[in-house]
Amino acid sequence: MPKILITDDDPYIRELVRKILKNGGFEVIEAIDGRDALEKIDGCDCAVVDIMMPRMDGYQLVEKLRKYYENLPVLFLTAKSGLPDKMKAFNLGADDYLIKPFEGDELLMRVKALLRRYKIEASQVIQIGKLTVDRNGFSVNGDTIPMKEFELLFKLAGFPGRTFSRDNLIEDIWGSDFDGNERTLDVHIGRLRERFPEEQYGFKITTVRGLGYKIEVTV
Repeated sequence: MPKILITDDDPYIRELVRKILKNGGFEVIEAIDGRDALEKIDGCDCAVVDIMMPRMDGYQLVEKLRKYYENLPVLFLTAKSGLPDKMKAFNLGADDYLIKPFEGDELLMRVKALLRRYKIEASQVIQIGKLTVDRNGFSVNGDTIPMKEFELLFKLAGFPGRTFSRDNLIEDIWGSDFDGNERTLDVHIGRLRERFPEEQYGFKITTVRGLGYKIEVTV
């Protein structure tokens, strides 16, 4: 049974989310703030995190989680609805963002989707549309492509539907000491789009305005 960590300083929200997730078949662990969450995160399969909390807020928590639990799915569940808040969340490594008040069915749907994406990412072979991306041989449908293009494709394809910020992609693919500019990322995205047209391969790389990029399956 997947174990979900809820981190929120509001006991009523924790109780509501706990009931929704338990009814959905999940085991639930509760934390009252970021510090409490760090003590309870081991063994959890997904984290549902509020932003505004005492001692350690959600941003600080996710920043620390990404250092030690790189692939743990994280869903922000928050009343903060502004684009700058979303941009900061995705830049820190959030996988999804849901605004309070929320529908229980939507929360459950998003958590299940995150867990499916995590299972894909954990694999060394990813099927996206009509494309097989194999990290063991660094090949795409049995052929090789330039390494940076491969790494970018594997990163995006590992989490279909997840928005990756431009900064996150640049740091992961080119490294934190990269001294180029964002145009390098755009050029590589353009090459992937040309190499794998949607009508032939059944997926597309979408630009998320103001945030970054995501890959979507269209077949």
